[in-house]
Amino acid sequence: METSGGIQASLAGRYASALFGLARDEQQIDAVGRSLDTIDQALAESADFRALVTSPLVSRADSAKAVEALVPTLGLDPITARFLGVLARNGRLGELKSVISAVRQLAAAHRGETTAEVSSAHPLGDQQVAALKSKLKARLGRDVAIEARVDPTLLGGIVVRLGSQMIDASIKTKLNTLAQAMKG
Repeated sequence: METSGGIQASLAGRYASALFGLARDEQQIDAVGRSLDTIDQALAESADFRALVTSPLVSRADSAKAVEALVPTLGLDPITARFLGVLARNGRLGELKSVISAVRQLAAAHRGETTAEVSSAHPLGDQQVAALKSKLKARLGRDVAIEARVDPTLLGGIVVRLGSQMIDASIKTKLNTLAQAMKG
């Protein structure tokens, strides 16, 4: 695991490294990954859950109780359930999205994959994701995990980030380039 400036340099990275290390030691990486996907989906779909996670007005004790009550509903594995409780008791639920992203990166690296952050104006279909994965695999020579996001400001097209590389095929950028060229 990277320790000098990568994932562990941030607070969320340290929590993610701890969770991933525990999941690896217990051979539960896939179970923890599924639980984190469930949490990520709940954050996207539930305004109440987002408020619990992000509100500074909710005390640590209340956050811990709420998280404990949510665990059976979400069907989380025991490692992730305990970890969520630790985040709540430490007042770090606000770091949850960053922790999820960092754990995904660590899991992908563990599997020998590279993670590509893909932003598109509209949700990508399964066939589009599969085609993108195969093109990126051909370009990089290794498997690629896709972390998809929707960004309506792109208007169309996609933006792919692979570490420090960025492939910008968005209509927004093309329009901005054209506007600059027309200015002279």
